[in-house]
Amino acid sequence: MKTIRKKIIEHLMETPSTCEEISQLLRIKEKEVYDHLFHIDKTVKANGKRLKVIPYYCVKCGYIFKNRKQFSKPGRCPVCKNQRIGEAVFEIT
Repeated sequence: MKTIRKKIIEHLMETPSTCEEISQLLRIKEKEVYDHLFHIDKTVKANGKRLKVIPYYCVKCGYIFKNRKQFSKPGRCPVCKNQRIGEAVFEIT
């Protein structure tokens, strides 16, 4: 039987996905996916691969959170203070 992290790794190697999509696929909370991604990032680096992140963005002004170190969704845009943030997409390459 595969662990949740192994299932996430296999899924992200095949299909780029958002945290919401991963949580629905594996039937776990979205918050748990963020915790798993932190550890998955270390695991894939050790295996010579990379967890690629297409960053979060502000729906209103288009600001891109490109230097964000955390995997969790930001609360609001630092430019326009809007709380509508577009999802990041994760992929293992």
